[in-house]
Amino acid sequence: MGKSGLNGFWTRAQKQHVLILASGDTIRHMNIRPWMVGAAVTLVAVGCIGYLGATSYLVMRDSLIGASMARQARMQHDYEDRISALRAQVDRVTSRQLLDQQVVEDKLQSLLEQQMALSARSGKLGTLLDRAGEAGILPTPDESQALVEKADISVPAPNTRDKNNRSKLFGAGLQTSSASESMADNADRVFQNVTLSLKRIQQSQQARIHALTAQATEKADAIQVILDSNKIKLDSPAAGEDAMGGPLMPADPKLGLAPTLAGLDGALNRLETARDTVKDMPFANPAPTHEITSPFGNRTDPLLGRLALHPGIDFRAATGAPIKSAGAGKVLLAGEVNGYGNMVEIDHGQGVTTRYGHMSRLNVKTGDAVDEGQVIGFAGSTGRSTGPHLHYEIRRNGTPINPMSFLVSGLKLKELGYQ
Repeated sequence: MGKSGLNGFWTRAQKQHVLILASGDTIRHMNIRPWMVGAAVTLVAVGCIGYLGATSYLVMRDSLIGASMARQARMQHDYEDRISALRAQVDRVTSRQLLDQQVVEDKLQSLLEQQMALSARSGKLGTLLDRAGEAGILPTPDESQALVEKADISVPAPNTRDKNNRSKLFGAGLQTSSASESMADNADRVFQNVTLSLKRIQQSQQARIHALTAQATEKADAIQVILDSNKIKLDSPAAGEDAMGGPLMPADPKLGLAPTLAGLDGALNRLETARDTVKDMPFANPAPTHEITSPFGNRTDPLLGRLALHPGIDFRAATGAPIKSAGAGKVLLAGEVNGYGNMVEIDHGQGVTTRYGHMSRLNVKTGDAVDEGQVIGFAGSTGRSTGPHLHYEIRRNGTPINPMSFLVSGLKLKELGYQ
């Protein structure tokens, strides 16, 4: 009985389910085995799990997306903050560079203006030095060089952003500066050195110009005293030559030397005028190295033996000795004159004339213009004379005056270098 019961259970357990599918006259049988049931259950379980997973994802997706967007937003904000900080730093650096560049360009422009002004003054000084040399007050070569000295600021175009240009602009000044110094600090130091150099040159020029002005004024005053003692006035400038005018305007500090140059120019003009006057007047000796044998004034007449006025002075001179004009002027008369023999009379201006008598031969004719020291004839004994000599007269407005005053003044002028 036990055995039959076990077999019955197994039979039931081994009993298969049959699925019958009927379609019209066709009937199909399908045995459902246990593994098919297991596969079907597995598929259903997998489907349920997938459904549950998809449902969970759909439920949690919004939270995940929100968290991801928040994280990205934080990262974006961080990057934007860093970019803003970098941009602000770049702006600060750029602004400082622009400010430094403007400062450098302003200082460079100022230096260039000073160099141009100094160069212009050096050109004017060159002309004044030439005139000073002609007037006999030329300074020493070292002083002349210092007077026309000028600074040479060789700079590239003011593109101070370029490193090479900055190096050329400031030279060793930038190379020796510390890295912590800004370009403006370097510019201040270098420009200060150049400015001091320009000021030293300007001060040196001013000192020497003042010295030349004082020297020219001193010599002009000395000549003026000599001319006044002989009642000679300075030549007046040509019409319009010294004319000046214009509106009154404030002085330009950049042209600091202009008054000094004007003072030197005025002193040289006065000295040149005095020199020209001296050249015209009969201050030179018409027979240098020759002895005076008869002075001006009353004397015993050599032919009549009685007291008579001698209106000039006599120089002992051999026949044929050259006779020179005592000053520049125009020949009023060249020919034979009663008492004078062969005579030359020269007009020197301001009513002053000179006469040269008893010459053996004349070297000029009436109307000629003569220079100081020019040979106008040769000594002789023509006219009322006892032997070869030169009779020399100076007349003012036709009246004879003592030539010794002019001859002595000529010696003083020679000491000044103007005779």
